[in-house]
Amino acid sequence: MSTTRAVETVYRIESARIIAGVARIVRDVGIAEEIAQDALVAALEQWPVEGVPDRPGAWLATTAKRRAIDLVRRREAYARKLAEVGRTLEDVPPPEEPTGPQDIHDDLLRLIFTACHPVLRTEGRVALTLRLMGGLTTQEIARAFLTSESTVAQRIVRAKRSLAGAGVPFEVPYGADREQRLASVLEVIYLVFNEGYSATAGDDLVRPALCEDALRLARVLAALMPEETETHGLVALLEFQASRIATRTGPDGEPVLLADQNRARWNRMLIGRGVAALHRAGTGPYSVQAAIAGCHAAAVRYEDTDWPTIAALYGRLVVLIPSPVVELNRAVAVSMAEGPEAALPLVEALAAEPALATYHLLPSVRGDLLERLGRGEEARAEFERAASLTRNAGERTLLLRRAGLRPGRGAGPADGAG
Repeated sequence: MSTTRAVETVYRIESARIIAGVARIVRDVGIAEEIAQDALVAALEQWPVEGVPDRPGAWLATTAKRRAIDLVRRREAYARKLAEVGRTLEDVPPPEEPTGPQDIHDDLLRLIFTACHPVLRTEGRVALTLRLMGGLTTQEIARAFLTSESTVAQRIVRAKRSLAGAGVPFEVPYGADREQRLASVLEVIYLVFNEGYSATAGDDLVRPALCEDALRLARVLAALMPEETETHGLVALLEFQASRIATRTGPDGEPVLLADQNRARWNRMLIGRGVAALHRAGTGPYSVQAAIAGCHAAAVRYEDTDWPTIAALYGRLVVLIPSPVVELNRAVAVSMAEGPEAALPLVEALAAEPALATYHLLPSVRGDLLERLGRGEEARAEFERAASLTRNAGERTLLLRRAGLRPGRGAGPADGAG
């Protein structure tokens, strides 16, 4: 491995910890990232000449912290900033490495709670979290979300400015604010995974790298906050979902419905990790969704799926998070447990929901139910409408193909996120 590659690899692995440690000193994640990148530049300049240090992560962390302390000393508001970081700062040499595991733990928690602060718009939270916690470059984030680098860069810059302008403290929330802030963190990780698991646009249905980034963040969060049962619920959900990524598409990238997936190829290690996390989960929304995904993972054959339990779990979920999308998923489960005639009224009752007006899965599900009821012409029209609404090329191809099917047994529900 070249020295340059070694520097880049170490930085990607260590960047979140370095930025978090620097942010504790300067109290600004934007400035902290700039200082961390300055340390990266220093490594690119020095390591090819001096050699890669024995502990490269500690070298980067120490270099970044020294620059952070120098910056604090140079600020005009020296006395105020000095009080924030400790009045003995100028007499204490920078630590050669983080002061202890608990400090690393606390700094990473502060960083992820800051990056996911509710004051930021959703796209800003996602981009900033992937940048600071995931170590992704602007180019990588843009490629993952099929947008331009300039758009991603603007989102990150706006997010940093918003945090600074709102005076968001670099801290872990406690008390009444903690639940809301944790919900924001979990939402960001879930959104990142879902975009990788079922891409909203483009030619690829699945983007595994994005799923891997989200799953890694979820695992880190659960390790940092083991007492929060909903973090384990999210981990369980993502482990179960990730276990079947390899079977969600065919050789040419075409979507494969849940009923047709080769379950022998589902990743048993990830399923095992999902089961372990589910045992530590609670009763919140992510935990209930994990239980649903666990039911799918437990079925050796599609015909063995415990649809009555899944339908009951969706009934519980809709109480926790009332949503027409959850209602639609519950209707699918009801159709499999009790038959399409029991589910069709539930789906048709959602037709007037504004939130589902352009949601392609509503006509897709209705088409599946109509097809199973032998109403082929109506089903065909629903599949065509669904194809016109989706922005994903693979899904569009599948739906158009289904629009040409003869009346008969439906192919069952798609492999969704719930």
